[in-house]
Amino acid sequence: MTPPFEITDKIVNLISEVSQILGRLDSISKSIPQPKLRKKNRIRTIKSTLAIEGNTFTEEQITGILDNKKVLGSKKEIIEVKNAINLYESIDLFSSFSVKSFHKAHFILMKHLIINEGKFRTKNVGIMRGKIVKHVAPKPIMVPELIAKLFQWIKASKEIHYLIKSCVVHYEIEFIHPFEDGNGGMGRFWQTLILSEHNKIFRYLPIESIIEKKQNKYYETLEMSDKLGSSTPFIEFMLQIILDTLKEFDSETKGIIITTEDRLNKANEYFENHLFSRKDYMEYFKSVSTATASRDLAKGIELKRLKKIGEKNQAKYKFNKT
Repeated sequence: MTPPFEITDKIVNLISEVSQILGRLDSISKSIPQPKLRKKNRIRTIKSTLAIEGNTFTEEQITGILDNKKVLGSKKEIIEVKNAINLYESIDLFSSFSVKSFHKAHFILMKHLIINEGKFRTKNVGIMRGKIVKHVAPKPIMVPELIAKLFQWIKASKEIHYLIKSCVVHYEIEFIHPFEDGNGGMGRFWQTLILSEHNKIFRYLPIESIIEKKQNKYYETLEMSDKLGSSTPFIEFMLQIILDTLKEFDSETKGIIITTEDRLNKANEYFENHLFSRKDYMEYFKSVSTATASRDLAKGIELKRLKKIGEKNQAKYKFNKT
């Protein structure tokens, strides 16, 4: 079953703009931010995704919790922050088309906050905006089948651009409202998961911070898609959010000097335990010269981060386990 949506000219143009920025970032070796910026963006992500749901913690408070410092605040909000940190730091553990992963992620997000964490809801729910019911979710008996079909579509729809797919899935999770609580956070996290499976840069982009700034429009677009019976307006909205986030990230990273160590760190994440050649290294870092690649690899060997197998043009490299 294919969720209802249309691919408009606006969607095509937005995907083109997003792809251009991603390509430029990759070409200048900035596709994975440095640790300091990763941490900053992760904090912004957690602060914003929780703020959308009513959590009042600041970035400073969340930083304190991340650094294992004592932070003043309500017990519930502290638990929400710790859970969100655990969820986003565990993103590699999940598969976007696995219902089992979906349950596990919800369990982490809502642990000690509700009784039925990680389990689908058993009651009817309506989404309120003030005193008005804006959305009546499908009956609970329908939830397992709807989620199963959605996740089958995630896996099978290889012809759908991953940027579009991530937006559709975000909307459908909000529409189905599969859990008693935490659906908003799950929709946003699952979109990030789908995006990050295609490009690791999305693990460190604070897309949620732009959503928070446009929170009213976020809810309005969800409601518009409900009325149309199509996620098209929401896809357009979220693609613009992704583009705005990338533009902000691009401006923040201008002028950052990428060092040999930075490239080795990124290469370690990319190649992991696999053998690779100097040519493979240069294909990953498209902007480096043959001489720079050779110096990087020699430095890696000198630092005992790499081992070399073979000589000259036949040489292969592998990162040592740390």
